[in-house]
Amino acid sequence: MNYPQTLRYLFEQLPMYQRVGAAAYKANLDNTIALCHLLDNPQNAFKSLHITGTNGKGSVSHMLASVLQTAGFRTGLYTSPHLKDFRERIRVNGKKISQSYVTAFISKHRQDLEKLQLSFFEMTVGMAFQYFRDQQVDIAVIEVGLGGRLDSTNIIIPLVSVITNVSLDHMQFLGDSLGKIAVEKAGIIKPGIPVVIGETQYETKKIFLRKAKKLNAPILFADQVFTASRTQRNVKQKLLAGKLTRKGETFLPHFISPLGGLYQLKNIQTVAGVCEELSKLGVPVSKNELLKGLRNVIRDTGLKGRWQILSNRPLTICDTAHNAGGLRDVMAQIETLSHEQLHVVFGVVNDKHLEPILQILPTHATYYFCKPDIPRGLGADILKLAALSAGLKGKVYPTVKDALKAAQQKAGPQDLVFVGGSTFVVAEVV
Repeated sequence: MNYPQTLRYLFEQLPMYQRVGAAAYKANLDNTIALCHLLDNPQNAFKSLHITGTNGKGSVSHMLASVLQTAGFRTGLYTSPHLKDFRERIRVNGKKISQSYVTAFISKHRQDLEKLQLSFFEMTVGMAFQYFRDQQVDIAVIEVGLGGRLDSTNIIIPLVSVITNVSLDHMQFLGDSLGKIAVEKAGIIKPGIPVVIGETQYETKKIFLRKAKKLNAPILFADQVFTASRTQRNVKQKLLAGKLTRKGETFLPHFISPLGGLYQLKNIQTVAGVCEELSKLGVPVSKNELLKGLRNVIRDTGLKGRWQILSNRPLTICDTAHNAGGLRDVMAQIETLSHEQLHVVFGVVNDKHLEPILQILPTHATYYFCKPDIPRGLGADILKLAALSAGLKGKVYPTVKDALKAAQQKAGPQDLVFVGGSTFVVAEVV
């Protein structure tokens, strides 16, 4: 098979949660364990960090990878989903896995993959682990795909486990309360392995403390140690400038991040907490390396879709926030920007609990409803009906690009266009 044929095989033959939803979800790690055994357990050949959380885990993973690269470590990065290219999921020092490696891996192991009846995600995790071993990485940053306890990545023994936060998302799999979801996220906590919690939340704190105590795992709540604050307002939020303090004392007097979203302040605190734990383990990261890693995260890792400015007249911004917690932060930041009329290009997937999401969206905006071009996308007509019941008004468009074109044409030069609701909506416009 050539590379296009290999991709077609991956997407058509092996279920993939991000595209098809529940059909790809498996409630155990047996297949991943079997595949890694077949590959001679490549996950044991390198050090790792394990990142989960409802919001921010992608940003935290990319920031950590950039910081570690800056510190001189050969760094693997495994994330999901991708925006434009499957190879975005697997990187070493920011460089995507080669097409030839993807093709060779599938060609060599195809019979075994089919025999094991692996999901897309299980197979991709195995590919990433083997690639990181072959590339002789020093450390790999591994992002959880869904949940934690039963996620395919949860066979690694990391240096540090990281849980960014907990919000209501994927409730059909993880539970219908913050407590239940926290139990699933806490499943990545390992015996004796330090765990960093990004945000202290009343409903989840005791769950993490209990699990950490049971497993004798040192626990750090990053936001109780570090505080990141914005120090200046940059033009149209293209950059995030701020300072980082550690228990009231200045840690980084001035940092700049190309990720303009104010919610990144929380993620920067989390990254600082992880770096502190790494230093205790003999993996030192200096303040200067942290500073440079934050500044160069897009260049070093190729991160896209986080408060990304697509154009300036009218100002058009996209963001991959796709649940109530993430969208609440994004809408709060939109309110800080000077603009006349707000235009929102919006689409979601069909397994989202819409009510809490729609309640967050401003009723004064004009909406352009669309369906992301994946099987799991929710029809724009259905979305519009639900939105109308929440007091949101707008029209339906056949594609995401048609919706964006209409919004930009209607918007005045001082208006603001926002594109979001789903990672897959953003993927079509970046």
